[in-house]
Amino acid sequence: MKHVFHVRIGRIGFRVGSDWRQPIAELETLYRDYPKPDDGIPDFSVRLFAARPWRRFVRPAVMIGGDYTIPDAAPLPLSLGLLAAEMGMNLQMALAQRRYLLLHASCVERDGRAVLMTGISGAGKSTLAALLMARGWRLMGDEFALVDAETGLIHGFPRLVSLKNESVSVVEAALPTARFGPLQVGTPKGDIRHLVPDADSIARMAEPARAAAILFPRFGFDAAQRAVLPSETFVRLTQASTNYVAMGERGFDALTGLVQGVPAIAIDYPDAATAIAQVEAVAA
Repeated sequence: MKHVFHVRIGRIGFRVGSDWRQPIAELETLYRDYPKPDDGIPDFSVRLFAARPWRRFVRPAVMIGGDYTIPDAAPLPLSLGLLAAEMGMNLQMALAQRRYLLLHASCVERDGRAVLMTGISGAGKSTLAALLMARGWRLMGDEFALVDAETGLIHGFPRLVSLKNESVSVVEAALPTARFGPLQVGTPKGDIRHLVPDADSIARMAEPARAAAILFPRFGFDAAQRAVLPSETFVRLTQASTNYVAMGERGFDALTGLVQGVPAIAIDYPDAATAIAQVEAVAA
């Protein structure tokens, strides 16, 4: 394609090609501290293209493709080109990743101990991960946690953190010197702004960690927490995985080892300060 960008996130390399310069320029700016794919060979390719030649210029509409695609996906306006690129990388991982068991979760690490946070949309996973990063935790991932099927270790995948709606101003206040992408308004999930992980998270993104806790946060309730049985945890995590079925026996073994060896806790919280205190108490 006319405009191309290469990046390695954790151990996963991507090639993003675009009919337009704008999304590539935004990726180059926000991922400027990240390395390139090992040996220059990406694991996955993403394509941002116009469904019709004239849609490159008149009311530009970005279609998302690549090695793997969803045939009937709706295009996005060019103003959301960065979001389209991020969605394209998510799509390749969700449809094609087989080395690691993928969990739709945020993940942070401190002192070699990783905490996984997963739950429904709106639970506050991304916001909590960003705020914990502001308190010295290493961000290992916002969109996916990668569980090594052979060792059980969690591998980093510290993409840009996708902040939505009210969480944008909360994280901006907590990280006044951080780098942010442009505010993207009118997306299917409201207003989105991407946060660049801090230098330590990027520099150490190839370092795996042992899972110490699995948390199921829920925002908007009085502070409370309860232990979650391994059986319930297993079911919840199968629902949070995009490739559990495709990995077959390896996925079953990886998930069984995780839920049998790592305590799981459901936490309810009314505000960010309460949640951070709960997470740090659990980790301690």
